[in-house]
Amino acid sequence: MFNIPKTPKIAVIGLGYVGLPLAVEFGKLFDVVGFDINQGRINELRNGVDNTLEVSREQLCQATKLSYSNDENALEESNLYIVTVPTPIDDTHAPDLTPLRKASELVGRHIKDNDIVVFESTVYPGATEEVCIPIIEKISGLVFNQDFFAGYSPERINPGDKVNTLTKIIKITSGSTSEVADYVDEIYRKIIVAGTHKASSIKVAEAAKVIENTQRDLNIAVINEFAKIFNRLHIDTEEVLNAAGTKWNFLKFKPGLVGGHCISVDPYYLTYKAEEVGYRPEVILAGRRINDGMGEYVATQLVKKLSSRKIHIDEAKVLILGFTFKGDCPDVRNTKIIDIVRELQDFNMSVDVYDGWASAEEVKSEYGIELINDIEQGQYDGIVLAVDHNEFKEWGVEKLRAFGKTEHVLYDVKHVLTPKDADIRL
Repeated sequence: MFNIPKTPKIAVIGLGYVGLPLAVEFGKLFDVVGFDINQGRINELRNGVDNTLEVSREQLCQATKLSYSNDENALEESNLYIVTVPTPIDDTHAPDLTPLRKASELVGRHIKDNDIVVFESTVYPGATEEVCIPIIEKISGLVFNQDFFAGYSPERINPGDKVNTLTKIIKITSGSTSEVADYVDEIYRKIIVAGTHKASSIKVAEAAKVIENTQRDLNIAVINEFAKIFNRLHIDTEEVLNAAGTKWNFLKFKPGLVGGHCISVDPYYLTYKAEEVGYRPEVILAGRRINDGMGEYVATQLVKKLSSRKIHIDEAKVLILGFTFKGDCPDVRNTKIIDIVRELQDFNMSVDVYDGWASAEEVKSEYGIELINDIEQGQYDGIVLAVDHNEFKEWGVEKLRAFGKTEHVLYDVKHVLTPKDADIRL
């Protein structure tokens, strides 16, 4: 029998782009422990600094009931555990549930009778009850839906978005019993201004999340394919999209590189589960192949244009502007800019990468790339405007071209410039 705790003591496990905003909002109302295994992350948050730039110092100060710890003993008094760890894919595009398994083990060591664990990490339908719950049961010795309970409320954070923030996005909620579902929904409604949508089951909530980004991935994939066709026809893709967009029901997506922690990852979680139950998805995987290949496509287009200008490819020097997976955001997880860099390096080109938003230490650690701090004028055969940071938009075409040699190619991947100002646009 589920006895509803009147005032939850919350533990948010994982303090990244998803967990920290959640911990801060709950920390305005309830006692909250923000847990992260990264001591450096805990130290910076205790000093009022969020290097992901999702939460300001002022917002951190407003969460007066929030504390931070990397000591799991701090979780002992919690009765509501919210798991917000990453769910990446491995080199074979299979789900890597290692962080989720470790978080479930952590919860299993501390969960008690009548406690609730809510997962927010994006997973395939069934993962919560098939993977996470058995781990918790085994370690805790408790029985699911008898001694402890679960919920699933998928994250919908859009990194770098200062308009569609946590409290302004409708939250999907669910629970392992009807009573738990009601309770989880009630708790989230205390912080989500936009309201909630209570799903009928945990699996429905899991599936809803994973198809959100899969649908977006497919929409971008078809636009990327359009761009490839229009480039061969010597038609500007943006002009075509603007014209088609005058119809009320045309979906206004743009071509581009699809990276980050969600859109380029989530479809593989769904296809993994589909194949496990005997269905081979075709459209989803086709979209993934197109989007995964766009970095190579951009590099190839640049090489062709350089060659047409009689610029010697071997040992040509290229400047890549931007490395994060999206504009005005420091997140470099699963950035597809690295595909452009590596492809150009395979042509024996010298590649410099500049990005004032990205952490040089993180880029070096994760990708082996040394970001440059300053850009010399007149040095580059090719300039690739790869990310639409406002900084680059403000520079304008004259400043961008000043980085190039007398004869150079300017490639506008993000449609920042007009068609006449760029030598190539995606």
